[in-house]
Amino acid sequence: MVDVSSLTSVHPADPRRVMLRTDDGVRIEAVYEPPAASVTDTAVTGTAVVVAHGFTGSADRPAVRRAARAFAERGAAVVTFSFRGHGGSGGRSTVGDREVLDLSAAVRWARALGHARVVTVGFSMGGSVVLRHAALERGTEGRVDAVAAVSAPARWYYRGTAPMRRLHWVVTRPTGRLVGRYGLRTRIDRRAWDPVPLSPVEAVPLIAPVPLLIVHGDRDAYFPLDHPRTLAAAGGGSAELWLERGMGHAENAADEELLARLGDWLTRR
Repeated sequence: MVDVSSLTSVHPADPRRVMLRTDDGVRIEAVYEPPAASVTDTAVTGTAVVVAHGFTGSADRPAVRRAARAFAERGAAVVTFSFRGHGGSGGRSTVGDREVLDLSAAVRWARALGHARVVTVGFSMGGSVVLRHAALERGTEGRVDAVAAVSAPARWYYRGTAPMRRLHWVVTRPTGRLVGRYGLRTRIDRRAWDPVPLSPVEAVPLIAPVPLLIVHGDRDAYFPLDHPRTLAAAGGGSAELWLERGMGHAENAADEELLARLGDWLTRR
């Protein structure tokens, strides 16, 4: 069941903003936007794209809103939300672990709104979450019909680049978590993972036959190209791989052309 409060108008010009409750009781802010009026004005029965942002992002960040507009212009309804510890959501970030429950609540809400087809796209941390979610929610109310992971890591605890070493400092050190809270507006759980969650590369083989797309920039400063290649290889030939020339990391680096192609892939698979 999806616990929904503070519902606003469903008119296409007035997006619906709600608070969802996850299976572990965390309140998650979410926003629903119908397809662009120029595309369709029919009832909500088609594809819904659920967007999972990166670490320190939120539903209201400009890059997330830009992606949502691009997908709506391709004919999809769009659900954006803020992971726990981010934006107006409750709880604290577990940096990709229990965030699967946040995504599941958003996917189940999209289905409750009447969408026959629900797909997910995730960026960076959100990319790891959509992969694990697709593997873990097969055959459930939270299942998805296609999944795209952009700038996602293949494995946990990666420290091979300077940005990832800085991120680990933010997550694991008390001073770093203060920087996260007050500088990055992200509340981070101080507890270590126990148990360690299924890694993205372990999740990929469990996703088929659901269509899977891996997208990565060749100028990603966080995760080098062995990450997307490892993820795609784990799909055993069932995963599609796009290596984007000149692209950096995650939603901030996704330009309008890439977002349009992503929207086409998500709505046509």
